[in-house]
Amino acid sequence: MTSSTSSIAPGRPRQPSLAQLRAFVAVAEHLHFRDAATAIGMSQPALSGAVSTLEETLGIQLLERTTRKVLLSPAGERLAVRARAVLEAVGSFMEEAEAARAPFTGVLRLGVIPTVAPYLLPTVLRLVHDRYPQLDLQVHEEQTGSLLDGLAQGRLDLLLLAVPLGMSWITELPLFDEDFVLVTPHDHWLAGRGDIPREALRELDLLLLDEGHCLRDQALDVCREAGRTEGVAATTSAAGLSTLVQLVGGGLGVTLLPATALQVETGRSERLATGHFADPAPSRRIALAMRTGAARQGEFEAFAAALRTELRRLPVRIAP
Repeated sequence: MTSSTSSIAPGRPRQPSLAQLRAFVAVAEHLHFRDAATAIGMSQPALSGAVSTLEETLGIQLLERTTRKVLLSPAGERLAVRARAVLEAVGSFMEEAEAARAPFTGVLRLGVIPTVAPYLLPTVLRLVHDRYPQLDLQVHEEQTGSLLDGLAQGRLDLLLLAVPLGMSWITELPLFDEDFVLVTPHDHWLAGRGDIPREALRELDLLLLDEGHCLRDQALDVCREAGRTEGVAATTSAAGLSTLVQLVGGGLGVTLLPATALQVETGRSERLATGHFADPAPSRRIALAMRTGAARQGEFEAFAAALRTELRRLPVRIAP
């Protein structure tokens, strides 16, 4: 039986349906209409009609039909390979769509600032491992400016950083507030005090992180609020909190640490002491940040809620 192409109007789009491709692939695999129809749960007349319509649509004879058997034409052999690839690709497409519909699956690219990563990531990783085992979490530790660029460009999905950011295209999901603590040498006159007035920051030898770290800017804001003048220099001496704390232990000055970093960074040295500010203590807010209107907004909000619960064990005030 030879298919006719006379019914195909000139210029008519030749777009086969998935049902036609599925029927053709089944016949190509079984070389028998009844067996092919059974394999895909289709009636034999419907399957035969689908293959014939496909031949008509393409204007190509795909099968050689005889009273005894079915054979693939040379064109049919080549196109059967392509048809299988199309069906496999559609199957993969549907699997990916199913995964996208399911929350907490697939890849989540999380950006974290350096002054948060070492202290909160253990909690984040434990949460993902225990509650979201199908989530492929990929962590990127970068400074705030780089993280914001990554979020804007779609390189990152979610950020964990200090806020407020004051950007309309970003939605913030507050997690907690944490106090700043004064870290001093063990023999410093403010060591161990629990009622340090902010005004004490006006004349201290203050050590800060390098330019680009948001914690540096936050510490300077605290100092300005305390009345520290621009003329009293703050020494920039370290690229990370660990080095900063070592410099304090060496007697080069004092520094401000967020409460979540305190145990990790000061517990390794007996040369360090801490002092706490009188209420209201200077503090910072940590939040998750996403693109406003993100497709995964509901998932990110649920993640933030779960993370707030896990963070209660830390020395922080959980955001409402």
